[in-house]
Amino acid sequence: MSSSSRHSRGTWPAGTVLAALDDTARDGLLNRGRRRVFETGEALVVQGEQSAHVLVLLDGYVKVTAVGRQGTTTFLAIRAGGDLIGELAAVDRAPRLATVTAGGSVIARLLSQSQFHGFLAEHPAAALTVSSYIAAKLRRATGKLVDFNGREVLVRVARVLAELAANYGQHTPEGVELRISLTQPELAGLVSASEPSVQKALAVLRKDGVVATSYRNLRIQDLAALHAMADGPDGPGGHGGD
Repeated sequence: MSSSSRHSRGTWPAGTVLAALDDTARDGLLNRGRRRVFETGEALVVQGEQSAHVLVLLDGYVKVTAVGRQGTTTFLAIRAGGDLIGELAAVDRAPRLATVTAGGSVIARLLSQSQFHGFLAEHPAAALTVSSYIAAKLRRATGKLVDFNGREVLVRVARVLAELAANYGQHTPEGVELRISLTQPELAGLVSASEPSVQKALAVLRKDGVVATSYRNLRIQDLAALHAMADGPDGPGGHGGD
């Protein structure tokens, strides 16, 4: 049984490559390469290395980080089932831009550069899908920079948490549980703010009953209030400035 036969097109998260491919192309991708399991903290790719393999995430999630010239690590993104990892290096053979590590147990298909190129040659429409996926990543990154410019940290935190809830949230009687484990420094990286400012913003959200937090866990108790804060021009009361 192929990997794709265990998932219908609709079960892959919207915006991922596996959701966008037709059944034939999806099978063609998932039947290439070899199955790999990565445990928590294990690197799928490492910043600066000259590798060119591609990974198709099937289950679990990964964290994308990069180290700048000053030695500071920035938390860039989260990727989950249905996403591709490493497709840029497979195209241009430039060094890896970031390190990708498993946030828990991760199942993926690992394709060599030649296997990935063979897939694109065999499925021309899929090549356009992959290009659109890369473009969407760039648009999101650019849009985040523009959208966060001048915003209070509370608004940035609310927007990132709302996005995480939409993509990785599980609805429970107590609220929306994030199915990913994030530290406060990682959340600070996602909102482009200092850790103390993010701590202040989370304190406001806890005080207002919007979220509940514990070690590496976060539950959104009032999703409507979170969206209201995310939509506000500067957040209520101007809390959480960086």
